[in-house]
Amino acid sequence: MTFGFAPSAASKLGASSPSDPSAASSVFTDSANRLARTLEPAEWAAAGIPLLRNPREVVSGLHARHPLAPTTAVVAVLDPEERLRASASFTRRAVSADGWVFRNSLLAQLRRVIPHDLRRRTPVRTAVLLYCREGEAHWTEEDGAWMWGLRDACTLHGLRCGAYITLTPAGWQVLGENRGGRRPHAGSPPERLGDPEPESQHPRTAAGSSDTLRRTAAR
Repeated sequence: MTFGFAPSAASKLGASSPSDPSAASSVFTDSANRLARTLEPAEWAAAGIPLLRNPREVVSGLHARHPLAPTTAVVAVLDPEERLRASASFTRRAVSADGWVFRNSLLAQLRRVIPHDLRRRTPVRTAVLLYCREGEAHWTEEDGAWMWGLRDACTLHGLRCGAYITLTPAGWQVLGENRGGRRPHAGSPPERLGDPEPESQHPRTAAGSSDTLRRTAAR
């Protein structure tokens, strides 16, 4: 019995074109650039992202308004009272997790559904992102790229950068906070707006979360 590992893209490139070191260099440069366009949980926490007063209500409202399946993202704009002002859903393209690509997608959706607030000295509206995906609720490199993209898109559209929320088969989770729940989840049918919260609902903690990531809710 023999064991082996699948060759990486870089090794394949090196084997096919040993006389072209510039091509191999571009592969590593592109990979490094993508890693630079992600945010780690600690960086996200340090950014002072405002807490949602009622995250389950926000998640349930977006889940009821938009058909959600894995790789679907919903960007929503909330007013200071956390009322929904605009939202748009779209499917992630089959590309590598790159914050620059995600930023452009989010910005295009924001420009389509709501005017920018760039003339304001201080942003008054907040954009949040709900992303439906497979896998566990803990932070992934893909999540880090979405965080980077959301923060940058908000800056370019004159909005406050709000929560990043994942919707997985296990439930929903506000990344960087100790708040989440089992419903809705990636496979659940849309709930009717105004449905009461199930009694079995319990907060969950994603791997990597800690008390140091809790922040004061925005008023």
